[in-house]
Amino acid sequence: MILLSDPRVAAVSSRDDGDPLVDLRDLPELRLDTRAADPAGAYARVRRGVADRLLAAQRALPAGLRLLVVEGYRPYRAQLDIFTGYRDELRRRYPDWSAERLHRETAKFVSPVEVAPHSTGGAVDLTLCDADGKELAMGTALDATPEESADACFTAARHIPVSAWRNRQILVAALSGAGLVNYPTEWWHWSYGDRYWALLTGAPHTRYGPL
Repeated sequence: MILLSDPRVAAVSSRDDGDPLVDLRDLPELRLDTRAADPAGAYARVRRGVADRLLAAQRALPAGLRLLVVEGYRPYRAQLDIFTGYRDELRRRYPDWSAERLHRETAKFVSPVEVAPHSTGGAVDLTLCDADGKELAMGTALDATPEESADACFTAARHIPVSAWRNRQILVAALSGAGLVNYPTEWWHWSYGDRYWALLTGAPHTRYGPL
Protein backbone atom coordinates (compact mmCIF):
# COMPACT_ATOMS: atom_id res chain seq x y z
CA MET A 1 0.00 0.00 0.00
CA ILE A 2 1.48 3.34 -1.07
CA LEU A 3 0.55 6.24 1.20
CA LEU A 4 0.61 9.90 0.22
CA SER A 5 3.41 10.38 2.74
CA ASP A 6 5.63 8.03 0.69
CA PRO A 7 8.66 9.94 -0.70
CA ARG A 8 7.97 8.43 -4.12
CA VAL A 9 4.80 10.51 -4.38
CA ALA A 10 6.57 13.81 -3.70
CA ALA A 11 9.32 12.81 -6.14
CA VAL A 12 6.92 12.76 -9.11
CA SER A 13 7.54 15.69 -11.45
CA SER A 14 4.70 18.22 -11.16
CA ARG A 15 3.39 19.95 -14.27
CA ASP A 16 0.10 21.59 -15.15
CA ASP A 17 -1.38 21.44 -18.63
CA GLY A 18 -3.91 24.20 -17.96
CA ASP A 19 -6.99 21.98 -18.00
CA PRO A 20 -9.69 24.29 -16.54
CA LEU A 21 -11.87 23.77 -13.52
CA VAL A 22 -15.50 23.03 -14.31
CA ASP A 23 -18.47 23.32 -11.98
CA LEU A 24 -20.25 20.01 -11.44
CA ARG A 25 -23.42 21.94 -10.63
CA ASP A 26 -23.61 22.60 -14.37
CA LEU A 27 -23.62 18.88 -15.19
CA PRO A 28 -27.09 17.44 -14.53
CA GLU A 29 -25.86 13.91 -15.22
CA LEU A 30 -24.00 13.97 -11.89
CA ARG A 31 -25.49 14.38 -8.43
CA LEU A 32 -23.73 16.71 -6.02
CA ASP A 33 -24.04 16.61 -2.25
CA THR A 34 -23.69 19.81 -0.21
CA ARG A 35 -22.27 18.51 3.09
CA ALA A 36 -18.82 19.90 2.20
CA ALA A 37 -20.14 23.05 0.53
CA ASP A 38 -18.12 26.23 1.03
CA PRO A 39 -19.14 29.83 0.29
CA ALA A 40 -16.90 30.03 -2.79
CA GLY A 41 -18.23 26.79 -4.25
CA ALA A 42 -14.79 25.18 -4.46
CA TYR A 43 -16.22 21.82 -3.40
CA ALA A 44 -18.22 21.61 -6.67
CA ARG A 45 -15.27 22.17 -8.99
CA VAL A 46 -12.92 19.67 -10.60
CA ARG A 47 -10.65 19.68 -13.63
CA ARG A 48 -12.39 19.04 -16.93
CA GLY A 49 -10.53 15.76 -17.36
CA VAL A 50 -11.89 14.57 -14.04
CA ALA A 51 -15.43 15.64 -14.90
CA ASP A 52 -15.23 13.75 -18.20
CA ARG A 53 -14.14 10.61 -16.39
CA LEU A 54 -16.88 10.94 -13.79
CA LEU A 55 -19.42 11.12 -16.61
CA ALA A 56 -17.92 7.97 -18.14
CA ALA A 57 -18.08 6.22 -14.77
CA GLN A 58 -21.71 7.27 -14.34
CA ARG A 59 -22.57 5.71 -17.69
CA ALA A 60 -20.87 2.45 -16.61
CA LEU A 61 -22.97 2.05 -13.45
CA PRO A 62 -25.84 -0.42 -13.29
CA ALA A 63 -29.27 1.04 -14.03
CA GLY A 64 -30.73 2.97 -11.12
CA LEU A 65 -27.42 3.86 -9.48
CA ARG A 66 -25.81 7.30 -9.43
CA LEU A 67 -22.52 8.77 -8.37
CA LEU A 68 -22.94 11.22 -5.50
CA VAL A 69 -20.03 13.66 -5.45
CA VAL A 70 -19.28 15.21 -2.06
CA GLU A 71 -16.13 17.25 -2.62
CA GLY A 72 -13.77 18.14 -5.44
CA TYR A 73 -11.29 21.01 -5.30
CA ARG A 74 -10.01 21.91 -1.84
CA PRO A 75 -7.92 25.08 -1.42
CA TYR A 76 -4.50 24.92 0.22
CA ARG A 77 -5.63 26.51 3.49
CA ALA A 78 -8.53 24.11 3.93
CA GLN A 79 -6.24 21.15 3.22
CA LEU A 80 -3.68 22.39 5.73
CA ASP A 81 -6.32 22.88 8.43
CA ILE A 82 -7.66 19.34 7.97
CA PHE A 83 -4.18 17.82 8.00
CA THR A 84 -2.94 19.65 11.09
CA GLY A 85 -6.23 19.13 12.92
CA TYR A 86 -6.16 15.36 12.43
CA ARG A 87 -2.43 15.17 13.17
CA ASP A 88 -2.95 17.02 16.44
CA GLU A 89 -5.84 14.73 17.34
CA LEU A 90 -3.65 11.67 16.81
CA ARG A 91 -0.81 13.26 18.77
CA ARG A 92 -3.12 13.72 21.76
CA ARG A 93 -4.45 10.19 21.43
CA TYR A 94 -1.06 8.51 20.90
CA PRO A 95 1.57 10.64 22.64
CA ASP A 96 4.21 7.88 22.37
CA TRP A 97 4.19 7.83 18.57
CA SER A 98 7.34 9.07 16.86
CA ALA A 99 7.10 12.06 14.53
CA GLU A 100 7.59 9.72 11.56
CA ARG A 101 4.76 7.43 12.59
CA LEU A 102 2.49 10.35 13.38
CA HIS A 103 3.04 11.74 9.89
CA ARG A 104 2.42 8.34 8.28
CA GLU A 105 -0.75 7.63 10.24
CA THR A 106 -2.10 11.13 9.56
CA ALA A 107 -1.53 10.59 5.84
CA LYS A 108 -3.79 7.52 5.90
CA PHE A 109 -6.73 9.89 6.32
CA VAL A 110 -5.64 13.23 4.90
CA SER A 111 -2.88 14.13 2.48
CA PRO A 112 0.12 16.28 3.38
CA VAL A 113 -0.44 19.64 1.69
CA GLU A 114 2.62 19.42 -0.54
CA VAL A 115 1.17 16.46 -2.48
CA ALA A 116 -2.55 16.91 -1.85
CA PRO A 117 -4.66 15.62 -4.77
CA HIS A 118 -7.70 17.74 -3.85
CA SER A 119 -5.66 20.93 -4.08
CA THR A 120 -4.94 20.25 -7.75
CA GLY A 121 -8.61 19.94 -8.66
CA GLY A 122 -7.84 16.38 -9.70
CA ALA A 123 -9.54 14.51 -6.85
CA VAL A 124 -13.06 13.78 -5.71
CA ASP A 125 -14.68 12.27 -2.66
CA LEU A 126 -17.83 10.44 -3.66
CA THR A 127 -20.19 7.55 -3.00
CA LEU A 128 -23.14 5.79 -4.61
CA CYS A 129 -26.82 6.57 -4.30
CA ASP A 130 -30.05 5.32 -5.85
CA ALA A 131 -32.24 7.24 -8.26
CA ASP A 132 -33.91 9.04 -5.34
CA GLY A 133 -30.61 10.19 -3.86
CA LYS A 134 -30.53 7.67 -0.99
CA GLU A 135 -26.96 6.66 -0.26
CA LEU A 136 -26.02 3.02 -0.55
CA ALA A 137 -24.38 1.19 2.34
CA MET A 138 -20.62 1.24 1.85
CA GLY A 139 -19.44 -0.26 5.14
CA THR A 140 -18.46 3.03 6.79
CA ALA A 141 -19.49 6.63 6.59
CA LEU A 142 -17.70 8.68 3.98
CA ASP A 143 -14.75 10.33 5.76
CA ALA A 144 -14.60 7.71 8.51
CA THR A 145 -11.10 7.64 10.01
CA PRO A 146 -9.02 4.47 10.29
CA GLU A 147 -9.16 4.77 14.08
CA GLU A 148 -12.93 5.10 14.41
CA SER A 149 -13.67 2.45 11.78
CA ALA A 150 -10.98 -0.09 12.77
CA ASP A 151 -9.62 0.29 9.22
CA ALA A 152 -12.97 -0.59 7.63
CA CYS A 153 -12.56 2.62 5.62
CA PHE A 154 -9.76 0.90 3.66
CA THR A 155 -11.13 0.13 0.21
CA ALA A 156 -10.19 -3.55 0.34
CA ALA A 157 -11.45 -4.12 3.90
CA ARG A 158 -13.41 -7.34 4.20
CA HIS A 159 -14.77 -6.92 7.74
CA ILE A 160 -17.81 -5.10 6.40
CA PRO A 161 -21.24 -6.44 5.40
CA VAL A 162 -21.34 -8.37 2.14
CA SER A 163 -23.80 -5.88 0.64
CA ALA A 164 -21.41 -3.01 1.37
CA TRP A 165 -18.50 -4.95 -0.13
CA ARG A 166 -20.48 -5.49 -3.31
CA ASN A 167 -21.37 -1.79 -3.49
CA ARG A 168 -17.70 -0.90 -3.15
CA GLN A 169 -16.85 -3.25 -6.00
CA ILE A 170 -19.43 -1.53 -8.21
CA LEU A 171 -17.87 1.84 -7.39
CA VAL A 172 -14.34 0.55 -7.95
CA ALA A 173 -15.19 -1.00 -11.31
CA ALA A 174 -16.87 2.13 -12.65
CA LEU A 175 -14.24 4.62 -11.51
CA SER A 176 -11.12 2.59 -12.24
CA GLY A 177 -12.61 1.70 -15.62
CA ALA A 178 -12.90 5.43 -16.34
CA GLY A 179 -9.22 6.02 -15.56
CA LEU A 180 -9.28 7.27 -11.97
CA VAL A 181 -7.17 5.80 -9.17
CA ASN A 182 -8.21 5.14 -5.60
CA TYR A 183 -6.39 6.02 -2.40
CA PRO A 184 -6.53 2.61 -0.69
CA THR A 185 -7.20 3.85 2.85
CA GLU A 186 -10.31 5.77 1.71
CA TRP A 187 -12.87 3.94 -0.43
CA TRP A 188 -14.44 7.31 -1.36
CA HIS A 189 -11.31 9.12 -2.61
CA TRP A 190 -10.45 8.98 -6.32
CA SER A 191 -8.11 11.08 -8.42
CA TYR A 192 -6.72 11.71 -11.87
CA GLY A 193 -3.83 13.82 -13.10
CA ASP A 194 -2.18 14.38 -9.71
CA ARG A 195 1.07 13.00 -8.31
CA TYR A 196 -0.55 9.91 -6.79
CA TRP A 197 -2.23 9.07 -10.10
CA ALA A 198 1.05 9.58 -11.96
CA LEU A 199 2.96 7.27 -9.61
CA LEU A 200 0.39 4.49 -9.79
CA THR A 201 -0.06 4.65 -13.55
CA GLY A 202 3.59 5.18 -14.46
CA ALA A 203 3.01 8.59 -16.02
CA PRO A 204 6.25 10.61 -16.29
CA HIS A 205 4.69 13.67 -14.65
CA THR A 206 1.40 15.07 -13.43
CA ARG A 207 -1.26 16.69 -15.60
CA TYR A 208 -2.31 18.94 -12.76
CA GLY A 209 -0.33 20.98 -10.26
CA PRO A 210 -1.60 22.75 -7.14
CA LEU A 211 -4.06 25.60 -7.73
